[in-house]
Amino acid sequence: RRRRQLKPLKSVITLTPNAISHLKKLMELPEPKLIRIGVSNRGCSGLTYQLEYVSKPGQFDETVEQDGVKVLIDSKALFSIIGSEMDWIDDKLSSKFVFKNPNSKGTCGCGESFMV
Repeated sequence: RRRRQLKPLKSVITLTPNAISHLKKLMELPEPKLIRIGVSNRGCSGLTYQLEYVSKPGQFDETVEQDGVKVLIDSKALFSIIGSEMDWIDDKLSSKFVFKNPNSKGTCGCGESFMV
């Protein structure tokens, strides 16, 4: 009898080196807090990413730890962002976290929201 190979679990979210570096800087602030990633209904296409500071994890939050950095994922956002990559972009016009989401079926014209 052949044993079935188990596929590796898909990571909820992967952090790029730039994102990790910026998150570490945020954690060094005088009152470091945890960052929770969620989604909310907004924009033209339906969902938009939402980041917020929290003092402790919510009851159903998923904790992701990578290279010494912890982020929380709101349980309501898990299926919308599973497998995503979080990056930090710093250019002449703006500095922000951006997400590459393999579940996204499209974004709106202004780039504010996405659909799954």
